[in-house]
Amino acid sequence: MADLAKAEDLLFRRTGLDQRKVQAIVDDSLHGADDGELFLEHRQSETFAWDDGKLKAATYDTSQGFGLRAVVGEATGFAHASELSEEAMKRAAAAVKSVRTGQGGTYADAPRGTNRAMYGEVSLLEEVPFGDKVKLLQEVDAYARGKDPRVRQVSCSLAANWQVVEIVRAGGTRVADIRPLMRFAVSVEVEHNGRQETGFSGGGGRYGYQHYCAPSNWKAEVDEALRIALVNLESVPAPAGEMPVVLGSGWCGVLLHEAVGHGLEGDFNRKKTSAFSGLMGQRVAAEGVTVVDDGTLLEHRGSLTVDDEGTPTQRNVLIEDGILTGYMQDRMNARLMGLQPTGNGRRESFASMPMPRMTNTFMLGGERDPQAILRSVKDGVYAVGFGGGSVDITSGKFVFSCTEAYKIEDGKVTTPIKGATLIGNGPDILTKVAAIGNDMKLDKGIGMCGKNGQNVPTIVGQPSMLISAMTVGGTTTARAAAKGISSAAGSMGR
Repeated sequence: MADLAKAEDLLFRRTGLDQRKVQAIVDDSLHGADDGELFLEHRQSETFAWDDGKLKAATYDTSQGFGLRAVVGEATGFAHASELSEEAMKRAAAAVKSVRTGQGGTYADAPRGTNRAMYGEVSLLEEVPFGDKVKLLQEVDAYARGKDPRVRQVSCSLAANWQVVEIVRAGGTRVADIRPLMRFAVSVEVEHNGRQETGFSGGGGRYGYQHYCAPSNWKAEVDEALRIALVNLESVPAPAGEMPVVLGSGWCGVLLHEAVGHGLEGDFNRKKTSAFSGLMGQRVAAEGVTVVDDGTLLEHRGSLTVDDEGTPTQRNVLIEDGILTGYMQDRMNARLMGLQPTGNGRRESFASMPMPRMTNTFMLGGERDPQAILRSVKDGVYAVGFGGGSVDITSGKFVFSCTEAYKIEDGKVTTPIKGATLIGNGPDILTKVAAIGNDMKLDKGIGMCGKNGQNVPTIVGQPSMLISAMTVGGTTTARAAAKGISSAAGSMGR
């Protein structure tokens, strides 16, 4: 962990902004407002894409800018620009000050202080030379093609960004954060007897390229992608109907993220548009179900020292033993609901306004042996991987597509199935949790969460879990169900 004081100086050193002048602009802009901040950002990003046996793309970008926000009641004045200068900030100030016309708000207290940053100030993009990154992708391609003669195509990518943010508030409070983020992904396509199938694997987190420069790490991802592709070669059409479903551990937590997590974000509950609105303190899930959002887990994809409003992240228990105990809050919604912010105010970039978002959201493990859970099912589906999903926050309805799933017959995992979708209602599904495994794990760092047009990195996780009854359908069924999912709903993909 690094000294936060150094992080606070880093952005001003890079841009040459005068701290006193910037603070004066912020103080003037937010005078008479209830809340608000100046969000400064500097970001470096790069992507390497390998396909068809060659490097197809290598991109690099540096961007920076600011977003200035003033909040009065539920009204927000917001202006942003990619020009980091006092002149641009003054022009933005003239725009945002209009929101406080006729208002005389009391400016909210600043977030409590923190003096430790999660990550250091050296850009991860500088850790490994360009040629070594390309060589890594070339080795991935050669390794995958040499593993099995049925491999027809290999696609892989490396992506990273290094972000520095600073939040400046009226009265002189400044909070900064340094956020590295990298991701490795590989897709393997196989062909046998004219049939083609694909498998995907990958991972990432808030660490440097060195993690995937170790052959043991990237080879494990290639092996997994190939395994899934070969499993899919043997798959048969998915059964349809209502039946028991066992969800695997780790990435299957994407269902929890969509079906439950978005409904526990503060804005939906303040507006009473969530299926969980007004249920605080009531039972919303089966006994044993405990759901947590924790932005403090070092190096995980959703972890931050502070959120995008300057509030330190924390561990938030949302559902405890089936009882609804908390919501995820940004500052505005927490204030309007008479609650405390929880470190969940997030934004995609300086050009976006913050809103309540998940960080690392997962269900805690239980006591059951996962194999015993499978043996308890006579006829059902074992879902191991998802391609993503979407949810209607108001109704709680969700649709998920399975990328790896199997039949369960007489307590045994048998034939792999293709085209399976899981359809249901989040609050209802929580009450049908019949068994919770002791194998809780987080996903490997592959997900992006979408909400209101903004995408942010998150982590999901859960143990193996038995849902006593769930609707399973094929592609046609899923399309029909998806028509009822609002375009404003949350979504999670990789």
